[in-house]
Amino acid sequence: MTLRTLSPRVPAHAKKQTNAQLSQQEWLCHTAAATPAELFCELNSGEEGLRAGQVDEARAFWGANATAQAAKRPAPLRLLAAFADPFTYILVFIALVSVLTDWVFADAGSRDVTTPLIIGVMVLVSGVLRFVQDEKSTVAAESLAEMIETLANVERDGDGGNPIPLDEVVVGDVVHLSSGDVVPADLRIFAARDLFVSQSSLTGESEPIEKRASLANPGAQGGTPADGDGALTDLADLAFMGSTVISGNARGVVVATGARTMFGEATGTLAGRKRQTAFDEGIRSTSRLLMRLMAIMLPIVLVTCGITKGDWLAALLFSLSVAVGLTPEMLPMLVTCCLGKGSVDLSRDHVIVKRLDAIQDLGAIDVLCTDKTGTLTEDRVVLERHLDLNGNDDPRVLRYAFLNSYFSTGVKNLIDRAIVERALAEGTDETPVAPGLSAEELAERWHAVDELPFDFERRRLSVVVGDAQGQTRMICKGAIEEVLAVCTDVEVDGCVRPLTDEERSRVTSRAEALANEGMRVLGVARKANPAGAGSLTVEDEREMTLIGYLAFLDPPKASSAEAIRALAAHGVATKVLTGDSARVAEHVCRSIGIPVDGVLTGEEVERLGDEELAARVQEASVFAKLSPAQKARVVRILRGLGHAVGFMGDGVNDAAAMRESDCGISVDSAVDVAREAADIILLEKDLMVLERGILCGRRTYANMIKYVKMTVSSNFGNIFSVLVASLFLPFLPMTAVQLLLLNLVYDLTCTAVPWDNVDEEMTRTPRRWDTIGIRGFMTTFGPLSSVFDVITFAALFFWVCPAVAGGAWGTLDAAGQALFAGTFQAGWFIESMWTQTLVVHLIRTEKVPFAGSRAALPLCVLGAVGIAVACVLPFSPIGAALDFYALPPMFFALLALVIVGYATCVLIARSRYIRKHGELL
Repeated sequence: MTLRTLSPRVPAHAKKQTNAQLSQQEWLCHTAAATPAELFCELNSGEEGLRAGQVDEARAFWGANATAQAAKRPAPLRLLAAFADPFTYILVFIALVSVLTDWVFADAGSRDVTTPLIIGVMVLVSGVLRFVQDEKSTVAAESLAEMIETLANVERDGDGGNPIPLDEVVVGDVVHLSSGDVVPADLRIFAARDLFVSQSSLTGESEPIEKRASLANPGAQGGTPADGDGALTDLADLAFMGSTVISGNARGVVVATGARTMFGEATGTLAGRKRQTAFDEGIRSTSRLLMRLMAIMLPIVLVTCGITKGDWLAALLFSLSVAVGLTPEMLPMLVTCCLGKGSVDLSRDHVIVKRLDAIQDLGAIDVLCTDKTGTLTEDRVVLERHLDLNGNDDPRVLRYAFLNSYFSTGVKNLIDRAIVERALAEGTDETPVAPGLSAEELAERWHAVDELPFDFERRRLSVVVGDAQGQTRMICKGAIEEVLAVCTDVEVDGCVRPLTDEERSRVTSRAEALANEGMRVLGVARKANPAGAGSLTVEDEREMTLIGYLAFLDPPKASSAEAIRALAAHGVATKVLTGDSARVAEHVCRSIGIPVDGVLTGEEVERLGDEELAARVQEASVFAKLSPAQKARVVRILRGLGHAVGFMGDGVNDAAAMRESDCGISVDSAVDVAREAADIILLEKDLMVLERGILCGRRTYANMIKYVKMTVSSNFGNIFSVLVASLFLPFLPMTAVQLLLLNLVYDLTCTAVPWDNVDEEMTRTPRRWDTIGIRGFMTTFGPLSSVFDVITFAALFFWVCPAVAGGAWGTLDAAGQALFAGTFQAGWFIESMWTQTLVVHLIRTEKVPFAGSRAALPLCVLGAVGIAVACVLPFSPIGAALDFYALPPMFFALLALVIVGYATCVLIARSRYIRKHGELL
């Protein structure tokens, strides 16, 4: 039966209750107020979920589970977008001015299309290359991201629930939620146990919100929130797409998917946008620097050329060409290309990049904050000891712990699995878990009655179990301090006695002794026939009896020590942020070589103000017993101190800190919410993989900044050369179209920069986008090229050009002056191409060029081709069309002297620059 054929069976008023006929708010309020039976009837579903044949019908009727952000613009629009940047607009403007002047001031037979033609080629090459690289990078990123897929546990045909991709969820599906899950769509909760979710992605609230399955929802009266100021997110029986389950479990029916969800509506206006990062700000600040320079230099060049040459229209075109010449038009394409290549390189190291810009952010980090378990340790927790309060092995402690872990409904973490595995193993030994009962028999004898799930504030988990006789037991396990807080008695040698200060001190001392051996210690407590069984609350966790300890060991990874040393050698300090005890964290850190310079606990972090905490986080390397909010606060403080911070984690408690960091790092086995928050995902849970990723990020950044610094400094030098030439020469040193062509040829030779080799020295320290450094580099090396341009000008004007034209400028007729100017312009065109290409090899490395460090073959080949084109062009018909004239052999002898002198001076300036700034790039 399809959804459409069902509607006649629905009451008349309910025919309107569809996403297509009601507003989003009206529909969600209606689903919150309806009973589950009414809602299942409307959705043609049931508690056992949809039948196989109904899934496609539901998707067709209600829509797919895809938000507006997932929509991809058509290829023609993406191609047009590749041409949308301010520098392209300037080029198009110059072309239009050139065409208009030709049509207005030139005769029909003498109109010249060379300028607009070359500008058109520049625009076409830049835009097409950018489009191609964007497409390649997007495809690479999408194919890598598809390797990491978030799943939802969906029940269909009463199969009990199976994981499926989020985009396959449809309205009417029954979804099972548990700790660590991302809510896949808007759900109406019809069964829940202690469900707490974080709605921070929708509301910004950091505190978890309890959701329940009340049939008489106090938050929904008449289909609207309870009070006029209420929000949909306050409705207690609705869970919204993008929320994350902090604790507990639930079942809910999907009532809205994709763009019709709260999350989809909120993100609909943000389609195509991405969050701004430090990398984005670096690109923007560099662009602002270039635009300011253009705004300053354009009127200066215009006025100078207009006054000295008398041709204001030509001066306008030339000044616009100079402004374009200052700007690296290929920067967007080069950045995309570098990042795309970096993502592919990282994939070879088993690293998946979800956000391309994160590659540079990864290379920039100087502080790595990491969780302890599974990152520094083997992620193989073993229950070493189960002890009574005297420190003796006690199978009763294991029995209670087994029941607690076995019947808990949340995500089974490493500790729960270790307890269950140990209990099953001991059940086959001569000493079973309980006399006469194996672990399997215990599980059959007892059944779950109620539960208080673990959360990061209480730091404990309580389960109530019952037997066939109606007897119930509450069993609590958790951090020893938190379990002690709800105990009033202790059991020693089979006798229960009050928990005195002396007993408390003895318990904590024994726990500390175990922690000093590198073990994580939990307490186990019990309570017979708790009053709140069946409707358990936190208030029922009281007056319990402590019966013993559980001591776990998660051995440090063999590779962790090597990775920590490698990270330190590359300028990355490692700080451990864990919810575990300080003693365990210290023991692990010392065993793998992390200096324990200071320890801060969650209690201290909570007590300190931001200024006080900022003074302490610099020195501390271990942060223990932190809540998720405290982890995020430490990361935020570190970033505020100017550090680039990466956070690596895999649990629910790590997601907030990952979002606060410059680069969130997780692993493919992490919980859904951690993978969703991450920018980088490791396919191997190993810090050595991360270290290789950091190096790849630094190589990517090195090639990007290499292009920017080289190009901006060369073009900046050309501006000074133009100003000098404009003041003293009776003609333009290069026409607008010649200058544009020079810029095009040079930019094309730089398209191989992303594949250039990077010296190992450039990857040893963190690298961040530095606009001030770009400005200093530009003002150091730019004027140096101008010095040799002026030398070339003088030699051309007083020696080469008179020899070619047959006399000095003032003695020549119009034809002779045209020959003189064309020879001069061809000479500077060739010299500029040589110096700009040569400087790529001189300042791409701090080593001896060509000997100590060689550029990649593609960069060498393109550079050689560019120089060859520049040298041959004046001798070709194309050169004649550009008003170039052939140069005599004496010019090339002069050129050789200029190149040698320029290279020598650049190397000297490079050494001084390195001594002053400590680095070149």
